[in-house]
Amino acid sequence: MRKFLRLFKVNKEEGILAVVILAIFLVLNTLFICYTFNGIAYVDDKNINDILKHFLLSGFDPLTYKALTEWSDVYNVYRHPILGFLVYIPSMINQWVLELTGINCCQIFAAIPLLFSAFYSSVFMYRIHRQIIGLRRVDATLLTLLLFSFAYVMTALIAPDHFAFSMFLLIFALYVSGYLIQQHRQMTIIQTVLLFLATAGVTLTNGVKIFIDALFVNGKRFFRPKYLLLAVIIPSALLWLFCRWEYRVFVWPEEMHRKQLKAQQHEKLKKIAYEQFLDTTQITDSAQRAQAFKQVLVKKAQAKYLRNRKKAYARHTGKPIMQGEFMRWTDITTPRWDTAVDNLFGESLQLHRDYLLEDTLRSRPVILKYDSWYQYVAEILLLLLFVIGIWCGRHSRFLWMCLLAFAFDIALHLGLGFGINEVYIMTAHWAFVIPIAIGFLLQQCSRRWLRGVLALLVAYLWLYNGILLVEFIIS
Repeated sequence: MRKFLRLFKVNKEEGILAVVILAIFLVLNTLFICYTFNGIAYVDDKNINDILKHFLLSGFDPLTYKALTEWSDVYNVYRHPILGFLVYIPSMINQWVLELTGINCCQIFAAIPLLFSAFYSSVFMYRIHRQIIGLRRVDATLLTLLLFSFAYVMTALIAPDHFAFSMFLLIFALYVSGYLIQQHRQMTIIQTVLLFLATAGVTLTNGVKIFIDALFVNGKRFFRPKYLLLAVIIPSALLWLFCRWEYRVFVWPEEMHRKQLKAQQHEKLKKIAYEQFLDTTQITDSAQRAQAFKQVLVKKAQAKYLRNRKKAYARHTGKPIMQGEFMRWTDITTPRWDTAVDNLFGESLQLHRDYLLEDTLRSRPVILKYDSWYQYVAEILLLLLFVIGIWCGRHSRFLWMCLLAFAFDIALHLGLGFGINEVYIMTAHWAFVIPIAIGFLLQQCSRRWLRGVLALLVAYLWLYNGILLVEFIIS
């Protein structure tokens, strides 16, 4: 336990940068809370759905605000198995404060893990560059600042969602794995299980990345029956059984209750419609009257369907490969190339001025083009540095470990189309691979002109994304 806690001890060199990052996101979170405070601070368990009316930040959901206001397992339990339980104690404290003062402090409680994630993500990112890749202090600082300059890393660190905490866990796992590779040590069964449960518990698919890390750390020993059974198969099975139990205990009763209320409301509206129909019809025969009313209901249902198809949610949601708990989130119709250029490597790294941080499922088009040529130049330059960095680090086992996890995300989003219509909100799950790859370029070619180009790119992204983010918050 002491060894684990020592990992979180911050020295002066890495602490200066981490405190700067913390201060920046403390200001951004304070601004975000202040400018949305009046709409959320007086929401209680009686009008909890009003949170949705006062929250709009791209595709991020205010589920954490709802869980902190009145605890329930609001997250999708198959995608975020332990997330609901992580907010249980803060939720109890916030509800006590709400009863005592009449003020809902859910935003403050939600900001605490965001600031923790910003601080320690910067610490472990810096350590990766310094200790694992072996860069100079100035290069490690530049590349750490590069990560936090990305549009949807910056945005994730003020959004009451799970992405920022997922980023911290994944960066922490990479640092631990890189250290083990460097020391020629194995990832033990206990270490694998703990890292898997933490990452998969917050975001299920990220658990796969822990197994990728373990594969590169342990090599052939990963496939030993004992390790496969105790570190991979049993934890995965137990987590899945936990998901099923969680659904039956916490989610299914709520779903049944909502269906019952919906059915009752439907019957009530149907009765009102029938009474209105009786006031207007000239038909006296009961059988003919019933048939005529049935046709009225069919026409109303068709009209409602057509109205819903015109809404942004329906227009911007692609056709899934098939229906099912997970496959219904896939998409085979959204264009891949445009998504990659303007969303995956576009909006993820540089915000669009048009429809700034608007929600695709409400008003924002799925694909947006930048209105300035230099934004595409910045994107191409960043990707060029990324590709050259991969070439420079092609002999590094640590880099290939990072790239395989990155490839998993690309296959998930661009291949299966999971969340592709708002792919940029998942940026925090993979964006750290870009500065890590560029780190191998600086390891081999740490020249002043290259460092200068990178510094200009970092400054541009911080100013461009930071100004737009602040404009959005205070508007």
